[in-house]
Amino acid sequence: MDNENTSPPLDPRLLEILVCPLTRGPLTYDREHNELISAKAGLAYPIRNGIPIMLVEEARPLAP
Repeated sequence: MDNENTSPPLDPRLLEILVCPLTRGPLTYDREHNELISAKAGLAYPIRNGIPIMLVEEARPLAP
């Protein structure tokens, strides 16, 4: 079983305070992939067990 797909939903209040660690820009929540998206950086940060992993090393590059 994949824990990332069974994570609790992200608290919307987190989106108000979290920013991309690389660009300091805003993030959007991708519910389908359970990730926080930084369009400016072109990265998707995973959310594991309800906790956003805000490390550039853990982010996946977005498809162009």
